[in-house]
Amino acid sequence: MSMVSANSGWRLRGRAAWSFGLRFATVSDAVRRELLIRGRTGSATILGVRPRRTEPGHVFWVRVQLDGEFPYETRVRQHATEADLEWMQPGDVVCCRVDPNDRARLLLYVPAIEVSGRASIAKILADGRRADATVLAAAPVAADYTGRDDPVLRLDLELRAWDEPKPWRVRLVQPVPLGSLGLVDLGQHLEVAFFTVDRGESVAVDWVASLGDE
Repeated sequence: MSMVSANSGWRLRGRAAWSFGLRFATVSDAVRRELLIRGRTGSATILGVRPRRTEPGHVFWVRVQLDGEFPYETRVRQHATEADLEWMQPGDVVCCRVDPNDRARLLLYVPAIEVSGRASIAKILADGRRADATVLAAAPVAADYTGRDDPVLRLDLELRAWDEPKPWRVRLVQPVPLGSLGLVDLGQHLEVAFFTVDRGESVAVDWVASLGDE
C-alpha cells in the first residue's frame, strides 16, 4: 500500500467515520454505577477521541474485546479526567465494562499503570521475545488526529519466530512514527517483540530496531 494515498485519506475517512454508521452511548453517573456492578469485563483499544462540541466530556471511538467474542467497534460519550486522558489516546488500551444486553453501552476506565496499554508496550519491548513481521496491510485509523504528530495505523502482520513452529497473524492499532511510514508498505519487514502467540494483544513493533538505528 502506498503511504502517500494513506496519508492523504486518513483525515477524510476520519470525518466520515465519526459521522456515520456507529451508534453513540452516553455514560451518566447512574449508568457508570450500573455497569461497574453488572457489566462484563473487557478491554478497549482507543481508536479516536475528541471533545464533545456542545457539552462537557469526550467522545471515544473504541475497539472492544470481550472474552470468547470477536472484537467490535463502537463509540461512547463519557467524562474523563485530564490524568486519565493522558492514557486514553489513539493506540492506548484501557479496561471497560459492557452491558451484557447491549454491547454499545459501556464504560471505559484506565487500569493500574502497570497494565495499561502504554506501559504494556514498553514492557513488551523490554522483556518480550523477538520475531520478524511481514506487513500484510496498513490502513489509517479513521479518527481525529488534531494535535498529534504521528498517524495511528491499523497494521495486519504475519509473524515468524525461531522458537514457534509456524507463523501467525496479528492486528495492531498504534501510532507509527513519521520517520517509519516507509516501513509499513505491503511486504515490508518489521522487528517486533511479543510475549505469546495471540491476535496482537501482546505484540509491539520496535520501530527503532526496524529502522536499523540500534
